[in-house]
Amino acid sequence: MANKEELKKKLTPIQFEVTQNNGTERPFENEYWNLMEDGLYVDVISGRPLFSSKEKFESSCGWPSFTAPLKEEEVAEHFDTTFGMRRTEVRAKNSDSHLGHVFNDGPKPTGLRYCINSASLRFIPKDKLEDEGYSEYADLFK
Repeated sequence: MANKEELKKKLTPIQFEVTQNNGTERPFENEYWNLMEDGLYVDVISGRPLFSSKEKFESSCGWPSFTAPLKEEEVAEHFDTTFGMRRTEVRAKNSDSHLGHVFNDGPKPTGLRYCINSASLRFIPKDKLEDEGYSEYADLFK
């Protein structure tokens, strides 16, 4: 895992703030909140696949929302009481990056809404999966 100084050089200021300082980007003013193209969302730091567009839905909250992670073992959930709230934080297991929060107000079948900061993700369109080294996920979009 990269140290904080290396990450400051690699990431944009908002990516660093979100992933390393548990920040939150502004709703409706982030890269992927309304992107509905088929593809894979990977951890901006490690490149590990976290979410698929197949689980993405329009939640009107201003951030990308998913019903489930691509692989449960790639994310960790922690109880979060910051700002006087009681909620569940979602982190990328491999990089320990803050991703966002999960709520119980999502659609069926899971009833969950993984509300994730765009700044913690990198989107790989389905037609670029092979070029980017994610060919094993191409079948998701056939």
